[in-house]
Parts: sequence; C-alpha cells; structure tokens
Amino acid sequence: MENKYFSLSTNENNKFIKVFRILFGIVCIAVSIFWLIFNIKSLKADATLWITIGFLSVFGFYQIWSGIGRATRFIEIGTENILLKKNAIFPPVKMFAGEIEKIEFLPLNIVFFLIKKKRIMFRFGTTYYEINDKIKNGVLDFAESNNIPLEIIEEKI
Repeated sequence: MENKYFSLSTNENNKFIKVFRILFGIVCIAVSIFWLIFNIKSLKADATLWITIGFLSVFGFYQIWSGIGRATRFIEIGTENILLKKNAIFPPVKMFAGEIEKIEFLPLNIVFFLIKKKRIMFRFGTTYYEINDKIKNGVLDFAESNNIPLEIIEEKI
C-alpha cells in the first residue's frame, strides 16, 4: 500500500496566493514595527496600542507561516504509520501501527486509542464530505493491514 495524502485545508494554494500571503505578512509586521517606533515616544501609549501591535505582529507571522506552506492541515496514511496534522500551528502527530491499540469510527470523527492511554481525535469537516469517505476507507485499509481492532459506532438521535 502506498502513502495516501489527503489535504484538510479548504482553500486553494497556488503560487500567487502563497506570495500574496507572504507579502501581506511582511506588510503587517512592518506596520506593527512602524507603530511601535512612532508611538513609543508618545505619552499616550495605552493598552489598545499594544494590543494592536501584538495582533498585527502575530497575524503577520501567521501569514508568512501559511505562505511558506507550514500551516497546511493534512492526514497521510502510510503502510506502517499515520501522520496527522489537524492544527495549522502545531506540528503533525505521527502514529505508528504498533502504538495504536484500537480505532473507533463515529459519523463525524475518528478516535485513535494509543497504547500509552492517550486518545487522538480527528474530526471530519462537513463541507467536503466526499473526502471523508476516502479518509475513512484509507484508515480502514490501514487498520486491516496492520491488524488493529476497529469499532464502528452509530450515533442515534
């Protein structure tokens, strides 16, 4: 079984968008530095100014981070491991087949129970439901090929 890569991001990432994000991030950081230098001499520097400078700086760094491709969310299902990045900021989680105790399938999420008594929950999006079935089938194939117990739970309302 080859690696199956599924992007969880809802937006398009072409070269123009990436360059635009990087430039916008640089502009945000430049404006926050300008406000910091320009208003540090002012006696009217209050909390609103500091919140604005902080927000522009963090947002600028996030735009640059996203522009260089480090904020993409994905799940990659390999033969012996699953690489899951469900958050744009934190690094991906690598789960090896030997570390997974069991897998539970719910209608809108998958729960991986690790041997270390840790749970990792992966929530599906409701916008692109056709990719949800592909991810479920990929995880089912992964579990069957590595003899990992499965539990399919149907929620009743």
